[in-house]
Amino acid sequence: MKTISIRELHEKTGEWVRRSEKLGAITVTDRGRAVAQIVPVEANAAVNPFAVRKLRRAYSRMLGSLKAGTDSTQSVAEDRDRK
Repeated sequence: MKTISIRELHEKTGEWVRRSEKLGAITVTDRGRAVAQIVPVEANAAVNPFAVRKLRRAYSRMLGSLKAGTDSTQSVAEDRDRK
């Protein structure tokens, strides 16, 4: 596993993100202490279709309650109250 300092990450973020695809996990350290990891996304990481469907329905309901040219503050407050 490759280890880099937070300074190295700051200076060349894009490069380290691309490298993680080839190298695997890269540990980021701050003053010698591990604080984060950059890991490549797995190609077979599946999205739960049921969760996506639920989000789409909720999004459609939310859009349906908004009328063009109105302030969304009240709709957002009502949605929060329901939870």
